[in-house]
Amino acid sequence: MEALREAEAELTVYLHPSNAADVRRAVARQLSALLFSYEERFDGVLLAHNTKLVDEDNKDEDNKDNKGEVEGKKKVKKVKILRPKILRAKILNGLVPYFGVRVHSSLLVFSPKPDMILEGKVEMLRKGSIHAVILGIFSVAIMSDDISEKFKFKRKSDGGRFVSRSDRQHVIKRGTMIRFLVKGVDTEMNCHITGSLIPPHTGSMRWLSVHDAEYAAEINGRSRDGSIKIEQNEQEHRILKNEDSMVKSERTHKSRKRSIENR
Repeated sequence: MEALREAEAELTVYLHPSNAADVRRAVARQLSALLFSYEERFDGVLLAHNTKLVDEDNKDEDNKDNKGEVEGKKKVKKVKILRPKILRAKILNGLVPYFGVRVHSSLLVFSPKPDMILEGKVEMLRKGSIHAVILGIFSVAIMSDDISEKFKFKRKSDGGRFVSRSDRQHVIKRGTMIRFLVKGVDTEMNCHITGSLIPPHTGSMRWLSVHDAEYAAEINGRSRDGSIKIEQNEQEHRILKNEDSMVKSERTHKSRKRSIENR
C-alpha cells in the first residue's frame, strides 16, 4: 500500500530514574505508548517499531572486530583498538532528573497524503455516503459529491448498495474492497480520510481487476514479484538440503572406509 512506509530513526527517549534497572523494557514501553496515534515527528501513525539501544549496536561492532583479531592473529600481531566511551544515558538538570537514552528504531508508519490511491473495506453505506476502513483501523468517508454519477443507490435488506449504471456487475456494498483517491487527511482525528470515487481506476477492486487494464497489470506485477521471492526461497532451501545430503554421504563413505581398514 502506497501510504505504508518504513523509516529508520535516531531517537532520544527520556526515562524516569525508577526505570534505570531495565532500560530496554522502559524504552519499548515508551515507544509502544505512541502506537496507533498520529505523531507529527513521524509524519504519520506509528504501526510498529523495532528498537535497539545505541550502545548495543556499538557492542556488536566491537564483537565483530574482536572476532576478526582472533581469526587473523596468526598473520598479524594483535592490535588494541581504542574506541571512545559511549555513555548509556545522560542526566538532565531539573527538579526531576530524567535521563535520555539514545536508540536506533526501525519504524512502520501509515502516512496517507492527498492524491494517493488507497484501498479499504466498506463497513457502512447510505444514499449519501460510503464509509470504509483501512487496515481495520483508519476510517474513510466518501460523501455523495465524491461518488461518481455512474453509480445508482439501491435499497436492499442488507442496507443497500451502489450499482454502476453502465455495468450491473460493478457493485459496491457492505464488505466490498474498494479503491479510492485520497482527497484530504484530518490528522487531529487520527488520520481520518476523505476519499473520492470519481477519478478513473477507482471503485470495486474485484470489478477493476477484470475490467481495468491498468489495475490488472498492477496486480499481476505484484503477484510476479511475490512468486519470484517464493521461487528464490525454494531454491535456497533446495541448495541447503543438497549440501546437507552431500555432507551426510561423505560422512557415511568415510565411516565405511574406516571399517574396511580396521578389518
